[in-house]
Amino acid sequence: MDRTESHDPATGKRTGYSPLAMEDDVRKAIEQARLAQPAWAATPVRHRSRILLRLRENIVSRADELAEIISRDTGKTRVDALLTEVLPTALAVGYYACRASKWLKSRRLLPGNLLLANKSCKIVHVPYGVIGVISPWNYPFSIPFSEVVMALLAGNAVLLKTATQTQMAGRALEACIKAAGLPDGLFTYLNLPGKLAGESFLRHGVDKLFFTGSTAVGKQLMAKAAETLTPVCLELGGNDAMLVCPDADLVRAAGGAAWAGFQNAGQTCGGVERICVHRNVYEPFLELLAERVRSLRVGADTDFNLDMGAMTTTRQMETVSLHIRDALEKGAEVYASSLAPNESAGNFLPAVVLTKVHHGMLVMQEETFGPVVGVMKVTDMNEAVFLANDSSLGLTGSVWSRNRGLAENLGRRIKAGVVTFNDHLMSHGLAESPWGGFKESGIGRTHGEIGFTEMTQVQCLVDDYLPWVRKDMWWYPHGPEVYRGLLGMLTGLYGHGLTPRLKGWADMLKLFRRTFRP
Repeated sequence: MDRTESHDPATGKRTGYSPLAMEDDVRKAIEQARLAQPAWAATPVRHRSRILLRLRENIVSRADELAEIISRDTGKTRVDALLTEVLPTALAVGYYACRASKWLKSRRLLPGNLLLANKSCKIVHVPYGVIGVISPWNYPFSIPFSEVVMALLAGNAVLLKTATQTQMAGRALEACIKAAGLPDGLFTYLNLPGKLAGESFLRHGVDKLFFTGSTAVGKQLMAKAAETLTPVCLELGGNDAMLVCPDADLVRAAGGAAWAGFQNAGQTCGGVERICVHRNVYEPFLELLAERVRSLRVGADTDFNLDMGAMTTTRQMETVSLHIRDALEKGAEVYASSLAPNESAGNFLPAVVLTKVHHGMLVMQEETFGPVVGVMKVTDMNEAVFLANDSSLGLTGSVWSRNRGLAENLGRRIKAGVVTFNDHLMSHGLAESPWGGFKESGIGRTHGEIGFTEMTQVQCLVDDYLPWVRKDMWWYPHGPEVYRGLLGMLTGLYGHGLTPRLKGWADMLKLFRRTFRP
């Protein structure tokens, strides 16, 4: 049997194997999902919620084990794995399970006008059927988890493909979900080659595709989905800006920049990559940031006393090194950096702060996705907003100021899907907060009620409170009476002057009488 071999990025040691699926496995999985999904969709929402709440029990009881599996699969520290992967999933499943019934509840719409008040509209939420989820290697447990749980709660079947590079974390997620006791065929985990997964899902007919990954691949999948008009939800890259105002708490801002810039070795689409600092506080902010960066402890996690682990892939290390070289060749300087293990089999890079950067550099144009931040001095916050928006990406951003009104005003001008104040990156862990970006950072949203609605199609049911009426006023045959009556309806509602409006109502009432004729 073909299989994928997994290795610990921090040590290079083999951690396990994952059986490899093929094209025909996708077809079979979708066929089985289509058989299982109707009965699941017909199951009361509260019962579906009770089944999925078992996930939380499983995650809590295995938290330490899961954190270690994720750490060894990605290179991140165990504290990082527990904080950003295990804990958020336990919080999320409870949040979604407790609110699914409310979000899926049908609702009636009030009549838009008195004349058609006999028509009753009801909005219902219909599951898509079979949802395909393709997730990345940087958060192989928490990113797909919420999408899978929301899709199942909404009444869908799910096919999940996690990244080839992090199969052990993906298999751990598979085990947790299967332990909940879902009906056979409702959830299938597939270890597929990256290039095969998206096209296979679309070719064999998933009803909606959720993809988290690079902008380039997202565009390819969207083009393929267009052939069948399969809806997609895309969470793509980020090159996020942090704006530091002159009244900011610089100690907090520097600590936040270090956290959001170097958490998970910078391999976070919603992390800080560009920092715009007001000239009045530029130097003191840099000194505080440099102090924190130089103190970061980088290495293989053995005793929890580490801040930053390894890069997950050597390919991403090459991208980071390329961006740094390009910046230095174009005039940037390394203002501060941490230490990193020199003689190690692991994928370790130091945390780096660059100054004298500009938007002609790759590190400021593209998503670096590594432990590098570029710091720019700005004359005022209008310039900071301009620079923040000078990007094809718009996933997240942040504003740091003691003035909440000023911060919100600046934040509303940033073209990004999520903007935080005096914090950064953490909103992905808020189950209630929608996640997604502007521009080439994606389409659609995951998380929260808004993300939950992405799992269903809205259907409108229109009933009539007067079923005994023989026909509607505008039905055939048409003639002068119909035309005058419809024009009278318009004039009676919106005409000028009492006399024209009364005449309009009279003509409309004459037309209304025909509704009682056979």
